[in-house]
Amino acid sequence: MTDHVHDLRSVREATDRVLTAVAKLDNAALAEESHLPGWSRGHILAHLARNADALVNVLEGRPMYESAAARDEDIARDAGRSLEEHLADLRDSAGRFLAASEPAQDWSRTVELRNGVTDLAANVPFRRLVEVELHHVDLDVGYELSDLPAAFTDREIAFLADRWSGRPEVPPVTLTASAPSGDRVWHTGGSEGSPVTVSGPPDELLGWLAGRGSKGAGLSAEGGDGLPGLPPL
Repeated sequence: MTDHVHDLRSVREATDRVLTAVAKLDNAALAEESHLPGWSRGHILAHLARNADALVNVLEGRPMYESAAARDEDIARDAGRSLEEHLADLRDSAGRFLAASEPAQDWSRTVELRNGVTDLAANVPFRRLVEVELHHVDLDVGYELSDLPAAFTDREIAFLADRWSGRPEVPPVTLTASAPSGDRVWHTGGSEGSPVTVSGPPDELLGWLAGRGSKGAGLSAEGGDGLPGLPPL
């Protein structure tokens, strides 16, 4: 069962980590390329701030974004700001999201996200946590997939495995994460094609599912045609 209170606490902690890391940069570093093609570090910070406001909209029953074009325009507009402006915006927008999550509300209700996607309100804090944690990695400031909290990594693997389940372009895949505490297994993909078993460290599995890091280069794939390609997120 989703614990939105725990997730909101994790969002606060993850946001503090990003703010601490970004505060060590300068304006020139913000203009440099991130791990995301075509985006500078400033683009990522602008996206994180606007995503926080968009999720406030979701919790308060408004459209997440005015439109896809408006979302992209806002990110482009804000990307080139100074370090001081980015830090203030990220801090203030994060505060607005947490404030919108404090009042008593029906966390079991269904809310609408982008592109007609729906989810329970209780899952919105975790969705924000995913944005903060993965984009911290995308900033390319020394925070890697292997630095993500283990509980978060396992949960995001499960979330993405579910996302790719039933997709006809993805063969049946068994995911096995090797760890000192014992192996963990997930299943994803559709029902067509030869089954594939993909195994490796949790951070490598997450990188493959999320299209980040080495994108599966450190994984072992047995059966089928090797490591399958995945649709873009």
